[in-house]
Amino acid sequence: MQRAWHANYPAGVPHELPPLPYETLGALFEDAFRRYGAREACRYLGHRLTFAAIERAAADFSAYLQSLGLKKGDRLALMMPNVPQYPVAVAAAMRLGLVIVNVNPLYTPRELEHQLKDAGAVAIVVLDVVAGTLAACIAATQLRHVVVARLGDMLPWPKGRIVDFVARRVKKLVPPYRLPGAVAWREALRRGAKGSVAPVPVAGEDLAVLQYTGGTTGIAKGAMLTHRNIVANVLQSELWYAPALARVPPDEQPVIVGALPLYHIFGFTVNMLLAARTGSASLLIVNPRDIPALLAALGRMRFHSFPAVNTLFDVIARHKGAKHVDWSGLKLAVGGGMAVNAATSKRWQALTGLAICEGYGLSETSPVLCCNSVLATGWTGTIGYPLPSTELRIVDEAGEEVAPGERGELVAKGPQVMRGYWRRPAETAEAFTADGWFRTGDIGVMNPDGSFSIVDRRKDMIIVSGFNVYPSEVEAVVTAMPGIAEAAVIGVADGASGEAVKLFVVRGDGAPTEDAIRDFCREKLTPYKRPKLIEFRDELPKSNVGKVLRRLLREDAH
Repeated sequence: MQRAWHANYPAGVPHELPPLPYETLGALFEDAFRRYGAREACRYLGHRLTFAAIERAAADFSAYLQSLGLKKGDRLALMMPNVPQYPVAVAAAMRLGLVIVNVNPLYTPRELEHQLKDAGAVAIVVLDVVAGTLAACIAATQLRHVVVARLGDMLPWPKGRIVDFVARRVKKLVPPYRLPGAVAWREALRRGAKGSVAPVPVAGEDLAVLQYTGGTTGIAKGAMLTHRNIVANVLQSELWYAPALARVPPDEQPVIVGALPLYHIFGFTVNMLLAARTGSASLLIVNPRDIPALLAALGRMRFHSFPAVNTLFDVIARHKGAKHVDWSGLKLAVGGGMAVNAATSKRWQALTGLAICEGYGLSETSPVLCCNSVLATGWTGTIGYPLPSTELRIVDEAGEEVAPGERGELVAKGPQVMRGYWRRPAETAEAFTADGWFRTGDIGVMNPDGSFSIVDRRKDMIIVSGFNVYPSEVEAVVTAMPGIAEAAVIGVADGASGEAVKLFVVRGDGAPTEDAIRDFCREKLTPYKRPKLIEFRDELPKSNVGKVLRRLLREDAH
């Protein structure tokens, strides 16, 4: 079916997904192992691991998991940063029909306990650096099996032992913990290597991942993503990115910068799984907050694709060491997880010569729904066009589609949309319209060219004297002012107007005064949108992928 956005698709990108070559993530990995065995799959702390090496480890780990009695549908939690054990564990689990529960390793014991109990996880792979968190709550969970990984496990001897010694004894990264019965990762592989795997039939409609939402709208809940959901989104992303990645020289293996956490659905799909699909190497970054170390890693190899969030792009573009990195190989920089602002885009393009290509998605959509053209030469201020086989609409409160240019809720349909929320039938029902469209909860508009723009989260909208104020609009204005590093806007109670706009500011170099900010806003914003209150902070609260958490700012304000 022809849609308005199809006319602006990059040349060669089909309107619809072709028939899927396979429907399960296990088949995706098997295909990658067969086609790219000798290629580099990931680079980690200077060491190269081939697809064949990942395959061997995954075979051993799947045999170990099956020997424990784990069966199809059981939930396996992964609580690690970007280390090679992650893709190994995922490939092993997909072969057995297990369900991956991605866990943020920075969780507190309370947050971890909730997620493990809600998912009903029976096994977990946890990095020793955060094993103390698990130890503090494991008694309240259903976990029966614990595998403890170390930073040096997948490195050759003696480098791996040295890395572990430094982590434990020098940097003191591993606090004391007690997990009786836990098995070390290396020991699990040794045990698995002695056995074999009985085949497990897995179908596209089977559950593959429980991806928990960030908890910014209440208690974290698991989005049920099937194998077909995620495979479809990997292939949609491959088709959409193809015009840019076709520019990678034929004699170079594509390299993706793996700074996005793999436990976040953005990194899970567009880094780990897309790399396997395309035979790309992932440069695994354990701690993307360590910018000097990240830049040092980038300085040691050519790379071609860099998916990240606005916050990371901005801090790199501002760092003095970034100018020493060779950016000439970069063909694609994809921004997601949060809006890419104009100021960041301008700084990034000045540094690398390449515009950030902004996309949009949610945990519930595997995650990508739409994206700007990968050949765009500058910031557009939109989230781009729906991916192949994806439909978006803007609807009013009654669920009726509104005219282009009018605001309403963004709703979506496509093969990447989740089955529903894990064990939450009422919330699942609320998440979909009566005719089956997924309600994103975002307020947007459809533009004349068929692209879409997000105005804001519905829940974040501020009503000042009956007028709607969208925080992202005010934030975009303020961050365009020289000397402003970051900004966030919330609504606070006001006796006169119902709500008032409160602005939080993180100063940059040459920071303006409060009066200067007010003067700037007076020039750019109509009176009801101007901040009534301004608070300066050293930093803003953020999620694990760098998204500013307005919810926490609202809690602080009350």
